[in-house]
Amino acid sequence: MQHRTLGQQGLTASAIGYGAMGVSMAYGPSDEQGGIKAIQRAHDLGVTFFDTAEFYGWGDNEKIVGRAVAGFRDEVVIATKFGFTRQGGLDSRPEPHSAEAEPTGPAEQNPENQGHR
Repeated sequence: MQHRTLGQQGLTASAIGYGAMGVSMAYGPSDEQGGIKAIQRAHDLGVTFFDTAEFYGWGDNEKIVGRAVAGFRDEVVIATKFGFTRQGGLDSRPEPHSAEAEPTGPAEQNPENQGHR
């Protein structure tokens, strides 16, 4: 698998990423266990870049991705998007999203990972 350097801080990720939207919406019924298996298989094949969003299941998708990568969290880059409201608007102010962004697990609490989420 080829890798790319993201930005100027040396963060690298696989050239092919895994977009997780379909795990919890858009392509039929949600299948959490199937999604977790697919994400883990992608990692087995060399994918280290995973994309999710708050909008995909209003946080459920991000939690599923988190559970899927728990065993190899320090080996991957997770990109997430936020700023959508449930009413279909946009709101990217920090206040409505700060609770979701707080560290919740060992990888997020590791000072080496700060600035890489």
